[in-house]
Amino acid sequence: MIRVFPRKTKWTPGDDLSIIGDPGLFRPPIQPVKISCTFTWDIPECERLFRAWSTYYPDVELGGPAFGDLGETFEPGVFVKHGITFTSRGCAKECDWCLVPKREGWIRELPIKEGHDIADNNLLACSRNHIENVFKMLKGQPKPVKFSGGLDVDMLQDWHVYLLKSIRLKFAWFACDYPGALKNIERAAYLLSDFSTEKKRCYVLIGFKDEPIKHAEKRLEAVYNFGYLPMAMLYRSNDMEKKEWSEDWLKLRRYWSRPAIYRSKKNNKEGGVK
Repeated sequence: MIRVFPRKTKWTPGDDLSIIGDPGLFRPPIQPVKISCTFTWDIPECERLFRAWSTYYPDVELGGPAFGDLGETFEPGVFVKHGITFTSRGCAKECDWCLVPKREGWIRELPIKEGHDIADNNLLACSRNHIENVFKMLKGQPKPVKFSGGLDVDMLQDWHVYLLKSIRLKFAWFACDYPGALKNIERAAYLLSDFSTEKKRCYVLIGFKDEPIKHAEKRLEAVYNFGYLPMAMLYRSNDMEKKEWSEDWLKLRRYWSRPAIYRSKKNNKEGGVK
């Protein structure tokens, strides 16, 4: 099966039947073609790709999260590269800025497939039995473990931290999407105090609901001071209209998305680096 993507990302499979963009001059043999669309703003391009591939192949399908695919099943290496795995879909929350509950519905557990990079939207919302079985799988992985999908600081408990200590952890992502989240970000920092800063990374959503830029900057500073590596993310709604951000917002995002830069400047300011 040929899988087609509108652009290459860090999660795109790398096999010969995973193709970015248009059909080339030398095309694979006739077989089913599936065009994967994750974001709604990619729909026009994916629709164009559907027409382009339909010129050469009789069986072409267009789908993916942007078209409401609930992700009822998961097969490693098909639409994401090997090593990345989903053990659950959906979420147990209904945050205003998040599309997961609308697209995937309530949290539900999937059969656990091998992988060292957990991409679940909210693994900690799953049952204790499921989470413990996920960690049993992770203990056998040849590579250090990543939690790219993120771990929910609102749900983080002592026994989760114990499980994290039982594996070779490369890093885990957390999130601070609104000012009120700082309280649990700080609580989680205390629970995770035995882990180095390099292993604690935090998505920080900025610019949601006309948030003042000064407030966003203070929140990023607070997350960093709690011992995480922040990653600023400008809010983008689920539509095909791209919001134009001012240069000040873009500058803030650039600065707080480069740990090597902001850590160096902070250390210089504090006298830690000469």
